[in-house]
Amino acid sequence: MIKNAIFMSLCMLMIFSSCEKKHEKKTENVKFLITKPIKKDTSITKDYVSQIHSIQHIELRALEKGYLKQIFVDEGAYVKKGQRMFQISPNVYKAELEKANAEQHVSQIELKNTKLLADGNVVSQNELALAQANLEKAKAEVSLAKTHLGFTDIRAPFDGIIDHLEVRKGSLLDEGELLTTLSDNSKMWVYYNVPEAEYLDYIMSKDKNVKKEVKLLLANNKEFNQTGIVETIEGEFNSETGNIAFRATFPNPDGILRHGETGSVLMTVPYKDVLIIPQKSTFEILDKTYVFVVDENDIVHQREINISAELPHLFIVDKGLTENDAILLEGIRMVKDQEKIHVKMVNPTSVLSNLELYAE
Repeated sequence: MIKNAIFMSLCMLMIFSSCEKKHEKKTENVKFLITKPIKKDTSITKDYVSQIHSIQHIELRALEKGYLKQIFVDEGAYVKKGQRMFQISPNVYKAELEKANAEQHVSQIELKNTKLLADGNVVSQNELALAQANLEKAKAEVSLAKTHLGFTDIRAPFDGIIDHLEVRKGSLLDEGELLTTLSDNSKMWVYYNVPEAEYLDYIMSKDKNVKKEVKLLLANNKEFNQTGIVETIEGEFNSETGNIAFRATFPNPDGILRHGETGSVLMTVPYKDVLIIPQKSTFEILDKTYVFVVDENDIVHQREINISAELPHLFIVDKGLTENDAILLEGIRMVKDQEKIHVKMVNPTSVLSNLELYAE
């Protein structure tokens, strides 16, 4: 049994030695492509979940009690400023106006008679002043009655689109009861939250006073056909999320956007003098990213890097590499740390323009 064990061990050793020699021979016969990071200005497009609001969105409420006599509009209809929308039964308020007009007429007669008597020194000037005051009070009552009557005729305060009707014809309304909402969708305010670090980059940039253009990606994954402008930033950060709200204004000439929609704001962020490498030259171990750096003796060294941003097929590296480092472009799974390999240098510019061709 001892002889058999020794024989099996020798066989296994020969097999492993044979495999290792084959691997070495394969590595020796292969020329691995290497390249260098390229330093340049670039930009990335970041997307932020957003909420879309009408530039004006208000509730229309009844200002007087009464029965809803007429509804002149329908849900989803477009109305013009001043267009009649609802009428609350005006009978009581018409009667109040008639009563006020009558009292004003009486006050005018009393003032006229008092003036004649005052001219003849029959009554004092105080009596005349009192009659004049009564007339002014009567005029105020007429004005108030007209206002109340006007509240029974509800008209659109601006051009907009009507939302759901909360009441129906014949409903008994209380003062302040909600009738519907009205939205001015000619322009839309789009709110999105930006992390503190990105806010600081934005507010400290040289072109901070230039209004930034943004795009809007809709829920159907299609880009909105108008460009928005970042016009304002809210006054304080959300202490729970660490974000601050930006507001972009989008024209909405075709009426595509509606109040309450969601989407994603697409904002272009510039990067100056950054190192760019192909994504395929990297690999991950746990939550860290690495590349293979090849030294002047063609020996491979595993090195950790930090990725600051991502582009299609590319990474922006802010730590771990210099523009003079040579990195392994392909064959990452075929080499190991501290291994000597045969290499062929590829121009970084050529690599960037032909990334699709360097797929493993």
